[in-house]
Amino acid sequence: MSSQTDDTSPNGRAARPRGWLRATVVTSLALAFVVAAMGFVGFLSQLRGVETDPPHQADGIVVLTGGSSRVSDAMELLAAGYGKRLLISGVHPTNEASDISRSLPDSQKLMHCCVDLDRSAVNTRSNAAETRRWVRERGFKSLIVVTSNYHMPRAIVELSHAMPDVTLIPFAVVGDKWRDEPWWTSGATFRLLLSEYAKYVAAEVRVRLADVGLDLTSDLGEPAAVPRRPTTALAN
Repeated sequence: MSSQTDDTSPNGRAARPRGWLRATVVTSLALAFVVAAMGFVGFLSQLRGVETDPPHQADGIVVLTGGSSRVSDAMELLAAGYGKRLLISGVHPTNEASDISRSLPDSQKLMHCCVDLDRSAVNTRSNAAETRRWVRERGFKSLIVVTSNYHMPRAIVELSHAMPDVTLIPFAVVGDKWRDEPWWTSGATFRLLLSEYAKYVAAEVRVRLADVGLDLTSDLGEPAAVPRRPTTALAN
């Protein structure tokens, strides 16, 4: 007498759908993993490993705070004449212009004449909203964007969506740690890149949905900010 389940029995017929379901789930997960891996490789290919000067001047410069040497690099670009004014977006509400001046003693004159501070932005999406407000008030048509290399893809997505009529010129800041060791040898850097890739994908999805009329009111995983006008460094 055979101990195997007969395919014509009720148990055999019930096993077949479960087998197909299991195979479908495994195949879907494997496909999703391959797509995500390919997307991550594409994301990494956008990250610059060295800093290069902008190809030409722009009307203004915006630096998104949050990474080491971003502001100092932006001030150097301003001093070199790459833009008429600089917006520092995402300044902590308690920070004054004097705090920035102390960290950049050679830039005090520029801080008083040509720098505006935005204290409202709390994430990349609100960075874009405040930058758009500043650009429109100044009548600028081109902008050099200064942020870390790993943050640049998402920053460009948000800024280009907020200001499709403004020419954006990326200036990717490359940190010392990025130069000193390959990213795949550092667990912290690898986790940072995975997190940034997930945020980049979320921003791409939200922007594409907005383009077809499905505008989400809040960013995925990021709180919305209450917009306020940027203030000049001189006024602080």
